[in-house]
Amino acid sequence: MQKNKNKILIDSFVIGAALFAMFFGAGNMIFSPYLGLKSGTEWFSGFLGYYIADIGLAVVAILTQIKTGGYKGIFKPLGNVARTVIMLSIVMCIGPLISIPRTAATTYELSVMPLFENVNMPVFGIIFFALVLVMSINNSAVVDIIGKVLTPVLFIGLLFLIIKGLTDPLGVVEALPKTTSPVADGIAAGYQSMDVLAAVIFGVLILNSAAQKGHTQPKAKAKVAAGASVVAGIGLLVVYLGLTYLGATVSGIYDMHIYRTELLIALIQSLIPGQAGLIFFAVVAGFACLSTAVALTGSAAEYLSEQSKGKVGYKPIVITICIFSAVAASFGVETLVNVASPVLSVVYPPVLVTVLLSFFGDKINVWGYRFAAIAATVMGVFDALSTFGIRFSPVSALPLSSLGLGWVVPSIVFCVLGIAFGKIADTKLRKN
Repeated sequence: MQKNKNKILIDSFVIGAALFAMFFGAGNMIFSPYLGLKSGTEWFSGFLGYYIADIGLAVVAILTQIKTGGYKGIFKPLGNVARTVIMLSIVMCIGPLISIPRTAATTYELSVMPLFENVNMPVFGIIFFALVLVMSINNSAVVDIIGKVLTPVLFIGLLFLIIKGLTDPLGVVEALPKTTSPVADGIAAGYQSMDVLAAVIFGVLILNSAAQKGHTQPKAKAKVAAGASVVAGIGLLVVYLGLTYLGATVSGIYDMHIYRTELLIALIQSLIPGQAGLIFFAVVAGFACLSTAVALTGSAAEYLSEQSKGKVGYKPIVITICIFSAVAASFGVETLVNVASPVLSVVYPPVLVTVLLSFFGDKINVWGYRFAAIAATVMGVFDALSTFGIRFSPVSALPLSSLGLGWVVPSIVFCVLGIAFGKIADTKLRKN
C-alpha cells in the first residue's frame, strides 16, 4: 500500500512538472510582465485576475475531466454537433492557427534575434518545428520528455531570474496604473494565454499518461491527475507572481508603446547585463516555448486522429501541423496576438460556461447547458465586435462587462430558463 502511495506521489510530481511546462509557454512568458507594467501599483490585483482566469480555471477544467471522464463528458450535454464544433475550435486555437505558431514566433523574437540577427524567421521556423516534430512524433513519450528534461531547466532558470529581480529590484513600484482596470486586463491576458482551452486537450494527455504509468483504476488515475494539477498550479503561481512583479518594477521606466517581447528582453538585459544575460534567457525562453509547442502538437494531433476514426494517423497529422505552423509563425508575435483576441472572445465564454456547469452542476439538465452556452456564445460575438470598434450600449451596460465578463449574467439567466424549459418539456412528454 505504501509503495503504491509513493508511486502516486512520484508520478503526480513528474506529470505535474510536465503540465507546468505545457502551460508555461509563449503566452505566459510575454503577458505577465506586460500586465505588471500596465498595472503599476495595482499589479497584484491585475495578477489575481490573470491567475484566476488562466490557471485557476485551467485546473478546474482538468478536474472536471477527471470527474466526467474526459472532454467528451464535459461537452456531452451540448449534443454531438455542438461538441464537435467547440472541440475543433479549441484545437485550432491552441493548435496550428494561433498558439503553436506563437511559440515559434516568441522564441525567435526573444531568443534568436538578440543573438543572431542574420537568421530570418522562415529558416528558424523550419529548425524549430523540426525539433517539435522529433519530440512529439512518439506521443507516448511526450509527457516524460517534458516533465523530466525540459521542465527542470525552465523552472530553475525562471526562479533564478525572479530571485535576482527581488534581491536587486530594477525600480520602485510607484507608477500609477496605465489602465482603467488592472483586473479586466488581467482577465484579458488570461484569455490570451489560452490555458483553459489547452487544459481541455491537456487533460486527455495527462489521464493517458497516468494510465501508461500503471494507474489504470479510475480512483488512482484521478489521484495522479489531481496531484499533477496541484503541482503545476503551485509552480505557475510562483512564476506568474514573480514575472508580474518584475514588470511592475519598471512601470515608471517604460511606457505602453513597448512591445511585449521587447519588455521581456529589456528586463533580462537589466537583471543580467551583457551577453551572458541574452544567452541565459535565450535558453529559458526556448525551453518554455518548445515544451508548450511539443505538448500542443501532440495533443492536437491525437484529437484530430481520433476524430478521423483512424483514417488519418497521428504521425501524418503531426507533420502537417508542424509545416502549417512554421508558415503561420512568420507573421510575428504581435500579429498573432491581435488575430487571437476576437477569436478567443467568441470561443472562451461557451467553453468556460460548459466546464463550470460540468464541475458544479450535477442537477442541471441538458437544456440548461445548451441555453447557457448559446447565451455565452452570442455575448462573445458582441465582445469580439467591440474589438473592431462596434459597440452595443445595452451589452456594455451589463454587469461585469467592464471586466470582460459581460457573458456571465446572461449565461446564468439563460441557464435557469433552460432548466425550466427542460422540466416543462419533460412534464408534457410524461402526460402524452
